[in-house]
Amino acid sequence: MTSLTDRYLAATLRSVPAARREEIATELRASIDDMIEGRTADGHDTATAEREVLTELGNPAQLAARYADRRLQLIGPTYYLAWERLLKLLLSFVPALVGIVVGLLEATDGDKTGGAVGAGIGSAIEVAIQIAFWVTLVFAILERTNTPLNLPEWTVDQLPEYRADRQITLTDTAAAIGWLVLVIAYLPVQHFHSFVPNPDGGNLPILDPALWNIWLPFLIAVLVATVGLEFAKYRAGRWTWPLVAVNALLDLAFAVPVIWLMSTDRLLNPDFVARWEWLGREENLNTVATVVVVSTVLITLWDIIDSAIKAYRNRH
Repeated sequence: MTSLTDRYLAATLRSVPAARREEIATELRASIDDMIEGRTADGHDTATAEREVLTELGNPAQLAARYADRRLQLIGPTYYLAWERLLKLLLSFVPALVGIVVGLLEATDGDKTGGAVGAGIGSAIEVAIQIAFWVTLVFAILERTNTPLNLPEWTVDQLPEYRADRQITLTDTAAAIGWLVLVIAYLPVQHFHSFVPNPDGGNLPILDPALWNIWLPFLIAVLVATVGLEFAKYRAGRWTWPLVAVNALLDLAFAVPVIWLMSTDRLLNPDFVARWEWLGREENLNTVATVVVVSTVLITLWDIIDSAIKAYRNRH
């Protein structure tokens, strides 16, 4: 377990410029140690003195803003952090949820299938703008009218746990594995129940059933291997060059077949394509294929480059 001081430093440094973190860490740790030493000299025990000093220093987010010379005054300093937390929380899922719901409703309308994606994206953007406007307006009014919110005072008990040698957290690993398990489960499930309405009755798989000969089992095996990689990453605690190499290999093993299958019109079920008049048009199907291919390439490159950058930063 790390000390409260270590956790306080970690919480502060994550919001300051990377170029100044070492300097600020040295300066802040020295100041904290001096303040603790002064209190212990007056008869306080070390643990109590440490809590009192960190409580006196205050919220690490506010301290980081002072070190970075960053003003917390978009709406005023009193409720800035509460406004920021609420806005980030709402924007993290509400627009996407509304966009998906609107897109699905549009897709079920035979006359508006082609505009489902556009309607979903447009609704998500509109909701995001509305959330940003109204949340900011409400907090600005509260700030200007000095309306008390009775928010709880910050204490050192709110500091997150931190390990200096760990870069990959249990939360990140659980989220990644959860997503992979959902994808692995959906590949066979869609073959028997794809949730796509079929005018002739029965199930209408999204992916071509012929892919079960080799490609879908291969992709599932790659995803299972990726789950194993997530466990290995968590055990290591950080990116290493061997993990980067394995990650790149698995990324390419999944992306290359998907790109090739989509480019050759072998990924989607022909009956599924024929089910939608808009998708059945060659120019529209080519557009969908281009979007899938470009997205797959960008996501794969981003994941490989991101892991390599993190491993490079850990070289020391």
